[in-house]
Amino acid sequence: MSPAFLFLLILSVMDVSLSALTVYEDQSDESMDLSEIIPRPKIDKRTPMLEGDIAIPDTLNRNADQCTARGCKWPKTGCYVYVPYYISTDYTSKERDIIIRGLQSFSQFTCIRLIPWSSNHRDYLYFSSKSGCWSYVGRQAGGQYISLEKNGCLYHSTVQHEVLHALGFNHEQVRSDRDKYVRILTENIEEGKAFAFEKKPTNNLKTPYDFNSVMQYHKYAFSKNGKPTIVAKCDPNLNFGHAKKMSKNDILRVNRLYKCY
Repeated sequence: MSPAFLFLLILSVMDVSLSALTVYEDQSDESMDLSEIIPRPKIDKRTPMLEGDIAIPDTLNRNADQCTARGCKWPKTGCYVYVPYYISTDYTSKERDIIIRGLQSFSQFTCIRLIPWSSNHRDYLYFSSKSGCWSYVGRQAGGQYISLEKNGCLYHSTVQHEVLHALGFNHEQVRSDRDKYVRILTENIEEGKAFAFEKKPTNNLKTPYDFNSVMQYHKYAFSKNGKPTIVAKCDPNLNFGHAKKMSKNDILRVNRLYKCY
């Protein structure tokens, strides 16, 4: 039996976690590098993006409103939905703490439980500092990246935003009833970015349009001239898209989609 195989066997028995400090455990050995043990998700460097921060799966071109009814929801076990995660060792302890706090926030208000990855988990989220802030929508087969670039993405709201994508949610301004609440000013949108504002046949889970949602773009998103790209019909001067955390409606949608009763 080779030393490498013996080492992996011991790890699987011990169920060693691969995360930073969490409410579940204390990983105090900062020098421990297990990055070669967990299978890294595969991604093409040219992975196309949908709506700016949504990665398109290689084999399934799907979006939130359709995939949640076709199997991209995370499975529920008893009363909870367990979503395994791994945080790249490239992050500092302070940077990992920001991510951890964002993950823990879901357990405060929903039945979602972000848990450290272990060897018996097939599907999991892999947080890594790639280019920009982005995520796939819904559960993918195997590991799936959530990119939180060190310079610009490590905020509580951004962690929640990208995890909500991974749970199966899309942006607020593309929901099916958005035309009742906002105007999309296409003449102000950057060349090639109009797709980020295309309306989708979403399942709104009987919740109202929410300008305070952490999934709402700000009014100047992808502006090519400094003018608004999204304007609220109720008040053209309304400022939005700067949520610091999930809104009540964001939480309600998670609870309804995953039947957190």
